[in-house]
Amino acid sequence: MKFRKKPLVIEATQWFKNGDHPEDNCKVVGPRHRATQTEGAVVRRFRRPDIPGGQQCKQCRYPVHDHGWIDTLEGGHIVCPSDWIITGVTGELYPIKDEIFRETYERVSDEAERAKLLKPQSVVQE
Repeated sequence: MKFRKKPLVIEATQWFKNGDHPEDNCKVVGPRHRATQTEGAVVRRFRRPDIPGGQQCKQCRYPVHDHGWIDTLEGGHIVCPSDWIITGVTGELYPIKDEIFRETYERVSDEAERAKLLKPQSVVQE
């Protein structure tokens, strides 16, 4: 049997640094010369005391301290700079690599396109 993935319209935000996700609600706190940004509500800062912050990530080659962390239904996941944060059909959040995102999704440009994508499709069986 063969199946086709149902066409869905999803929300996605490309993440590069703390505060990039619109629901992170980060604030700048402290005096101007020592101001810092608060933790993101969706993508938190990556913290692993056992991994030096300057060490390179094996997947993306960015320093580990430039990464984020997101809680998903399957547990926590590292978010590399340039990953996309997807909001799934039931509101769940998860990261997806940029190259996979670009192969899987295309931008919806207007309401007519959204309506066309949401039309029911039959399942192909062979």
